[in-house]
Amino acid sequence: MKIPKPLKSGSTIAITAPSFGCTTEPYLSRYREAVRLFEERGYKVVSGATVSKDDGIGISTSPQVAAAELMEFYLDPSIDAVISAGGGELMCETLSFIDFKRLKDAPAKWFMGYSDNTNFVLPLATLSGTAAIYGHCITGFGKPWEQCEYDTLNILEGKGSTVHGYGKFELPDADERFGITDPLSPYILTEKKTLRIFTPKNASLLQSDIQSDMQPDMQSDGGVSFEGILLGGCLDVLNNIAGTRFDGVRDFIAGAGNVVWALESCDQSPLEIRRSLWHLKECGWFDTASGFIIGRPLSAFSGEAFGVNKYNAVTDVLKSLGVPIVMDADLGHVPPAMPLVIGSRACVSAVGDDICVKMELGV
Repeated sequence: MKIPKPLKSGSTIAITAPSFGCTTEPYLSRYREAVRLFEERGYKVVSGATVSKDDGIGISTSPQVAAAELMEFYLDPSIDAVISAGGGELMCETLSFIDFKRLKDAPAKWFMGYSDNTNFVLPLATLSGTAAIYGHCITGFGKPWEQCEYDTLNILEGKGSTVHGYGKFELPDADERFGITDPLSPYILTEKKTLRIFTPKNASLLQSDIQSDMQPDMQSDGGVSFEGILLGGCLDVLNNIAGTRFDGVRDFIAGAGNVVWALESCDQSPLEIRRSLWHLKECGWFDTASGFIIGRPLSAFSGEAFGVNKYNAVTDVLKSLGVPIVMDADLGHVPPAMPLVIGSRACVSAVGDDICVKMELGV
């Protein structure tokens, strides 16, 4: 696995829109603010034409144009990192025009994005052998920075490779609930983060009710630890990739060994989450799983259908694997979210409401 070189003041960051761009509010204001903040830190920012395009259907522009710009920026030696403009819905169509064989032979550079950008982040690791960051799109930096933004910058700059969970999170409808109209508003962190930790025992999963600080012997104190190569992203997208020519997971894990799966969902209902996990499991993706980090789901944050909720949608399908599961983690569409380097080797530890992910990045 190739780990990209760290960025430094003076490095050039390119912004491209392989899915949605930044043409409407609040994304336009956040994009401009993020560019200003990176330039304030000494970075050069180059914005691709796709960022301001809106001539596509369900995507910023035509998938061919979006893919060509992404490839151009990634292969351009004058560009040191590429950050996606935003998430979206149809980056799978952009994926059809990405040449991962060329990217495999190219020098590694950081690519960063989340949600729909799973379409690039995962195959870049499994097909091209290059690590990428499942983390903020550029608009995520267009607000007052908090710990998750600084954690991300530390990874980009090679100043840190360990991330911890955060104490509070923002409700999915927080802006509407609190009447927030400022596009540059900070997170509205009103909810205490509570992890649900499940430990395998006798072909089942036991939930820990321990709410304490990290303990030396986590296994006896309700905590878990596991390690392996980090893979994952948005479950909505991963389920779509499985079985296509961009699904290199089974070949990859055959050589990688243990895998830590970091998964979260955007639009899926509890039933859809359950079906997606069943699909990936039956595709063999989880054959070498050592454990799972499951983020707070957006659409399935509350409610259930036919007795299926966001918890048993996961545990009922995965319990036969006999590995630990950490749920309601700081990952994905319900902020704040830990930046995770997909393709890196990582050690995960969790106890009580604390989670720590130590990634091997050579820093």
